[in-house]
Amino acid sequence: MANTISSAFVEAFKANVYHLSQQRGSRLGNSVRVEDLTGNVHNFERMGSVVAQTKASRHADTPILDAPHSRRRVSPADWEWGDLVDREDKLRLIISPESEYAIAGANALGRAKDDLIIAAFKAAATDGAGGSVAFPGGQTVAVGSTGLVLDKALAGIELLNKAEVDDMDRTLAYGSKQLTNILGEVEFTSGDYNTVRTLMAGQIATFLGITWIRSERLPLATTTRSAFLWQKQAIGLAVNADMFARIAERADKSFAYQVYCSMTMGATRIEEAGVVEILCAE
Repeated sequence: MANTISSAFVEAFKANVYHLSQQRGSRLGNSVRVEDLTGNVHNFERMGSVVAQTKASRHADTPILDAPHSRRRVSPADWEWGDLVDREDKLRLIISPESEYAIAGANALGRAKDDLIIAAFKAAATDGAGGSVAFPGGQTVAVGSTGLVLDKALAGIELLNKAEVDDMDRTLAYGSKQLTNILGEVEFTSGDYNTVRTLMAGQIATFLGITWIRSERLPLATTTRSAFLWQKQAIGLAVNADMFARIAERADKSFAYQVYCSMTMGATRIEEAGVVEILCAE
């Protein structure tokens, strides 16, 4: 096999990793607002509400109400993954969509994406002027002495509803212990309470108008796990439009092939009212 690697190989590998990272590597990536990233800083634009005014007379001047505009700023980070392939006859396998290398790279980037999203739920956000915006304590459902139970889920939904957060595209991320909690609640499993099938292969798909996603990467403080309920537009993920990928020969590694890919992205909380932390005893 020739030592030179065609650009077609590199592009195919990059395309496969990018596709897999979107479809398989990340569990939460489709549940947030995604925008293309250009430059070193990305701004998510926000617009506040305005109050309509009564028309005073016929042919009155058009009112200028000046809707309030603001921003949430995010600085992206670079994430990378790499591996070595010793045998030259495996080179063509690297670019296969079923390749273990493509899957490993995609999953690594997907986990990084989920970690960024999870951190953005409660981390201090940055406004357009560079100021810090803390996560408000009023957006947290107290742990009490229980895990994830129906009352806590309803309390989180109530917080979203009180703030008139959009009913569509709501997601709740929970862990394996929380799955055990909710499967013990009759309201989640009984047809008397739930006319739509909520269990699929041991996991909750949708309930209460919310998409439920299991993640084992949610923060744990001693014996308290943070589950999160959010609306899609409340969390922003800025992702650079292109993924960097290379397959190159390494003279210092007995001329093994190094497969490498990286991605630049950042996440931030766009709206506090659209994110709820649900503390669960574990």
